[in-house]
Amino acid sequence: MRLLTYFALFLFCLGAGLAPAASSGFKTAQPGRAFQFPRDHGAHPDFKTEWWYYSGHLKAKSGETFGYQLTFFRVALARSDPEAKSAWAAPTIYFAHLALSDINGQKFIFREKAQRGALGLAGAEAGRLKVWVGDWQAEMRQEVHHLAATTDAVSLNLELAPLKPPVLHGQHGYSRKAAAAEVASHYYSITRLATKGQLAIDGKTLEVEGTSWLDREFSSGQMAPHHTGWDWFALQLADGTDIMLYLMRLKDGGLDPASSGTLIDPQGRAQHLNLSDFSIKSTRTWKSPHSGATYPSGWDITLPEHGFHLSLTPTLPDQELRTGGSANLIYWEGQVGIKGSKQGQPLAGQGYVELTGYAGSLGGRF
Repeated sequence: MRLLTYFALFLFCLGAGLAPAASSGFKTAQPGRAFQFPRDHGAHPDFKTEWWYYSGHLKAKSGETFGYQLTFFRVALARSDPEAKSAWAAPTIYFAHLALSDINGQKFIFREKAQRGALGLAGAEAGRLKVWVGDWQAEMRQEVHHLAATTDAVSLNLELAPLKPPVLHGQHGYSRKAAAAEVASHYYSITRLATKGQLAIDGKTLEVEGTSWLDREFSSGQMAPHHTGWDWFALQLADGTDIMLYLMRLKDGGLDPASSGTLIDPQGRAQHLNLSDFSIKSTRTWKSPHSGATYPSGWDITLPEHGFHLSLTPTLPDQELRTGGSANLIYWEGQVGIKGSKQGQPLAGQGYVELTGYAGSLGGRF
């Protein structure tokens, strides 16, 4: 899903006194695009915004468990000028989020970085996966994704090996979020990557392994004014099934019919899900002591035709991200545990959930 990217970048740019480029002159998401991998893992500068969104579940050899998110965002301030001679020219801005859910320590850590795409301070290559903001980076070497990020509180150095091929969401990678054709993106995921590496926290370095998920979107559109936010779910089940679902919430309390999802079987074969194919019901709420926002904090999800009945519970209630500066964008994104059944047989799993618009509507603001 991850339309959040554009809004966060927009707000960051405003706070920095910069003006994001208008959509005119940029490509818009259209049906029928032919994806090419690994080429499409790289940047798409003909589109105004895009992101590389990694989330996952890690376990240390010593037994500690963690959830993590490392995300790189790109937004154009203007179309690139091939005649520009100055090394200070920066038609693009980048920023990144790093979040860690320390389950044993019962704490949530969030850090962010931002840089203009000048003087090598930040950037993203076209044609191959290499994106960086300062010393935070994601790079694909051979078939393996390498992630690295270091902060005052936590650092990651991970290798991610895909266990499934990229999955195109929506209509062969054209993902509509509303009836209006321009409220859409090109959207794909690698829903299961075997992960190993090092995590440094509390003065010690841990050898960790686990499973990750990569979300990729690029577009030039904006959010529909009648939307207030969205709920997004990335679920990895013990039988090898993966499920992506999103609900576009309306200001009148309803759901946009464009809400949808994808069911990915253990072999990596994908099936599109319409809103009528699944049900998501909130079972609990949590009120943030920081922002005062009230979020759903537990869900029952059913896919009746496929026999899934799943119950989701956050591994930590407080996984709220609050960006700094004048952007002040607030949302909840965190790790969840999954218990339930498939065709009546017990089934467990793990996942990530993103909740936006609960600390203030996003629709019509941009």
